[in-house]
Amino acid sequence: MSTIGYDSWAVDLADVGAVYPLQGWEFVMTIIGVIFWLGWHVMQFRRESRDFEDVRRDADKAGKARMIDLY
Repeated sequence: MSTIGYDSWAVDLADVGAVYPLQGWEFVMTIIGVIFWLGWHVMQFRRESRDFEDVRRDADKAGKARMIDLY
């Protein structure tokens, strides 16, 4: 698969142009991926914190003995 339009590398590389990474969308896609990854961790942390808080609140209301039996 060619990403720059050449089917064969049997040419003079002086005529090819840039053959190094980060000449296209790689940098932008990396930044988007890192932002998505960090955002996922923030969302997951908030969701788990909310779940743990619900369990803690239920334990206070229902009593510790019932929660121990539940788990």
